[in-house]
Amino acid sequence: MPEPPARATWFPLRAAAAAALAAALAGGLATGMAGCSKFDAALGQRWATVNFKPDTSIATLLEVRAACSHIPNVRVQALPRKQTPATMIYALTYRTDNASDANLAQLQQCLTRFPSVAGIQFGDTGDAG
Repeated sequence: MPEPPARATWFPLRAAAAAALAAALAGGLATGMAGCSKFDAALGQRWATVNFKPDTSIATLLEVRAACSHIPNVRVQALPRKQTPATMIYALTYRTDNASDANLAQLQQCLTRFPSVAGIQFGDTGDAG
């Protein structure tokens, strides 16, 4: 019957396996932490979506967008690549993550000057869809 390997032979294998397991756990923890920070960042997102009357032209929407894009802490979002009346009717969105109540009031005041604006929907990531 062959003799079992010496204890010193088994220890490096166990140490290597333990080190690999520790590295995998650390990698998983780092990935999980990065995922949490992205999730936390997403939780702080707020926006205002402008709703237009159905007969609003793209030119009018762009005019409203330009006129109300100067408000502090309010960032207008990119428009869709394909700009048709169907894609543009809900395309005007402002990110308001850092906007104060006064900033939001300024945005609302600016938008309501335009008869083509049917309404403004304020939302955040805590809203139930």
